[in-house]
Amino acid sequence: MENLTESPAAAPAAPAGRRERPWREIAAVLVVGLALVAAPLAFSMFERAPKGAAMIDGFAPYMTDERLATYERHVADLDAGIRQSETAIAALLGGPGAVDARSPAFAAFRATWPAIRDDMTAMLATIRANVPNYEAVAALPDFALFPWFFVAPGVLLVLLALAAAGPATWRRLRWGVVAVGVGLVAAPLAFSMFERAPKGAQMIAAFQTIETHAKVEQIQGYFGEIAVGQGAIRLELVPALERRGLTPREIEQRFPAAVAIVERWPSILGDLTPLIGAMSDNVDNYDAVRALPSFRLLPWLFVAASALVVLVVAGGRRRRASDPLTGGAAPA
Repeated sequence: MENLTESPAAAPAAPAGRRERPWREIAAVLVVGLALVAAPLAFSMFERAPKGAAMIDGFAPYMTDERLATYERHVADLDAGIRQSETAIAALLGGPGAVDARSPAFAAFRATWPAIRDDMTAMLATIRANVPNYEAVAALPDFALFPWFFVAPGVLLVLLALAAAGPATWRRLRWGVVAVGVGLVAAPLAFSMFERAPKGAQMIAAFQTIETHAKVEQIQGYFGEIAVGQGAIRLELVPALERRGLTPREIEQRFPAAVAIVERWPSILGDLTPLIGAMSDNVDNYDAVRALPSFRLLPWLFVAASALVVLVVAGGRRRRASDPLTGGAAPA
């Protein structure tokens, strides 16, 4: 009878698994670590991120206001020379119909030039509008390193979880887990990713219409058409003016815009060709970056992983402190 009256007062023994080792926290940390390691593999970041780095480096010489102002001036000069040819020169040579009959090559070109001008102007406007976005992305760490920003903390979390052999070990190692979690948030803050990454997303979206093989081939075709047009001015319209009795000096004085595109065409072509070459060289790199998760998500992926590990550790500590089976007295 004495034993029966004393047994209700005795506290029930805690299950060994719960008393001996915080399995749930360790398992959760292990899962988060493995997820961080797996993310770059799932998105092929080890292959795609270096291509993004190559694209950023490849665009660097051309993503400046000074360089773009030169390109815009070239398009404006071409437009002025072609307009002068189809108006003032045409008037002196008998009108647009007479010029078209005299130079079918120029007639064909002046019919297509407005569309070429508008397309090239729109392309340069898109690039110029994204110079600040490009600068924001270029200011981030080398894009080729981004997979390791996931893998390194992921490996640390996995090692910490595997090393937690007992309650005493876990009590020490959990602060390492918290440190990794804090680091996951600190890195995006240190590199201003919350500000810069969305600008990268804007640039990728804006370049969707211009950074394609079809668009690059179209622009390369424009150069051929412009070469034919300026050649017609140089080889057909200017000689026709000379036959009208105008000297080369008089032609230059009366039609400076038309003469300028003839004289400056080699330098115009020399300036624009590297830009189009860079666009062509980076189409595949752009496609690789576009296949990655949106730049907007990058900082939040780190924040989510950080929040999970910190909440796991904090939640486990509170749960053990309030668990009647552990009595709340043992250190968590």
